[in-house]
Amino acid sequence: MEKPKDRDFVETVEGLLFCVVGYLHPPDRYTAYLKYVPSPDGRWSRKGTRYARVIPYYHVSQVENTYVLLRERYPQYLFHCPVRNITVSSVLRTSVETYYHPRRRLRSILAGGAGDPLEQRLIDLVTLLSDLSGVRRGDLGVTGSLLTGSHNPKFSDIDLTVYGQAASRRLKEALIEARREDGEVQPYGRERLEAWSRSRSRRFPLSFEELMGFAERRWNYGVYRGTYFSVHPVRTDGEITEGYGDRVYRQRGVVAGTAEITDSRESIYLPAIYQVDNVEAEAPGEVEQIVSYEGLFCDIFEDGDRVEFRGILEQVSGDRDYYRVVVGAAGSSTGYIKPAA
Repeated sequence: MEKPKDRDFVETVEGLLFCVVGYLHPPDRYTAYLKYVPSPDGRWSRKGTRYARVIPYYHVSQVENTYVLLRERYPQYLFHCPVRNITVSSVLRTSVETYYHPRRRLRSILAGGAGDPLEQRLIDLVTLLSDLSGVRRGDLGVTGSLLTGSHNPKFSDIDLTVYGQAASRRLKEALIEARREDGEVQPYGRERLEAWSRSRSRRFPLSFEELMGFAERRWNYGVYRGTYFSVHPVRTDGEITEGYGDRVYRQRGVVAGTAEITDSRESIYLPAIYQVDNVEAEAPGEVEQIVSYEGLFCDIFEDGDRVEFRGILEQVSGDRDYYRVVVGAAGSSTGYIKPAA
């Protein structure tokens, strides 16, 4: 049986659509955040049902806002996790009406043909990226509203998934090269990069100039025939090595400091994991990792980079004990990672 993965979707018996987060899931639940709810005023639709987005964008503060709705109307989807020692939204497996797999959905669209212009652009984009990178179509998927079939061809984006470290790296290299050329895959122009940076400056404790630096480093997005698209690396089953309960995580307060990145390979995924050394921070033990649940900080920094950080200090207990800094998780809405001055 395939393991649950980041950016899968689940639909509950009430018709709620949740997006799966990460790879740490209790045996009877899927860790996920609420993204779409049935609403007569919704802009998305499927099979006669209209849907509204519960959060305008992914950020820990927005996810925590959904807990208010869940607490009032669907408390069964809030769970105090004894492994992470925080309350998270999650879906009981017995409450799942449909589980949506990105690879299966893409395979179905490729085999059955496009049902609308957006699906046709998806087919053409996947074909182009596969040809450019050598990544098999079977290692690609589609998530977001296209996954659940609730997309609106007039405004919906294309959100792709790519599975495994090797395939992700090949696609990254091909996409960077394709954006350098004057072809169908285009990067953001200067005006759009500036707008992106201004909007993020209202969400993160980072300056406009710092965010422009992030914007120029990001590789996993582009514009294809006028449609925005993004690419999200996802672990394969063999790359999911931690079982639920193998380790226990306990928050120890807010921490800030600097560190040197020693291994950035697993930062390509979400959560992004950076191995670090030479850490300067107020911590009761050695900090070995900086972990980000915020996509802004995924695959941005390289080995040897010295970074400044702010996040939640977590004590990790398991086969061995250590500390890590978590950005973008519960209680860390003001967290960040940025190049050290």
